[in-house]
Amino acid sequence: MKILLTGARGMVGRNILEHPESKNFEFLSPARAELNLLDALEVDNYLKKHNPEFIIHAAGVVGGIQANIKNPVNFLVDNMLMGINLITAARNNNIKNLLNLGSSCMYPRGIDSALHEQLILKGELEPTNEGYALAKVAAARLCEYIVREDPDFLYKTAIPCNLYGKYDKFDAQNSHMIPAVITKIAEAVAQGQENINIWGDGEARREFMYAEDLAEFIFYAIDNFSRMPQNLNVGLGYDYSINDYYKVIAEVVGYAGTFKHDLTKPVGMRRKLIDSTLLAQFGWKSKTDLNTGITKTYQYFLNEVVK
Repeated sequence: MKILLTGARGMVGRNILEHPESKNFEFLSPARAELNLLDALEVDNYLKKHNPEFIIHAAGVVGGIQANIKNPVNFLVDNMLMGINLITAARNNNIKNLLNLGSSCMYPRGIDSALHEQLILKGELEPTNEGYALAKVAAARLCEYIVREDPDFLYKTAIPCNLYGKYDKFDAQNSHMIPAVITKIAEAVAQGQENINIWGDGEARREFMYAEDLAEFIFYAIDNFSRMPQNLNVGLGYDYSINDYYKVIAEVVGYAGTFKHDLTKPVGMRRKLIDSTLLAQFGWKSKTDLNTGITKTYQYFLNEVVK
């Protein structure tokens, strides 16, 4: 089967292409110079030329809290255009199968219980990444609308929890939490720093899954696509506090200093745990525990980022 993978040079895309099962498919993995998803005509022409049988939409403008706060226009406009251009062009070219990757940012803020798929658009979004969330909600809803109009189209959305792993961005200013903390703690060790600041009180809770596990889920979903729910959370089913993540990363990196909490900094949602009930019914479960995932990610950081 010929599969178009957008975002093939990002963390998710590269983990998909490196997965052993990728050899069972013919992957189209164009760079932006070959396929600009912001250009609707270019997207339509690409699909007409290559005629993929299945699309995985993993492309996007991504980043942590600081990047979202600093660049809300790009996070809204670029992500929304990419999703709308690709999904509508796929429908117009009669491509029947499309797996859209959403985000747990799509869920309302301020909910302490696990977030189930029916909660999309049932409350106010988290302001710190609202633009990104709106774009992801729009793409998921567009998939639903297309299926509603014609059930022969299988356009579905997987909603991963936060991710980390190989090929992540290791930038203390613009990356997601885990690679940013790995970078910060590694630098503290190298410079002999005795204490490190944590944004907020560290009690906010987050669910992070190793990116290789998401790649494994995607191949499972391809094999079982007809029975996959329209919208499906993909996560661990449990979470950790920010303080817990700092502690594990410090142990892996070898940092023996102390942590201080900067209560003036934003922390986003206090908790963001996705409900894994439908995922369990679908028959899939993640395999990589936190310590193993952090250890592998730190080794990648040492081998490929620091060098």
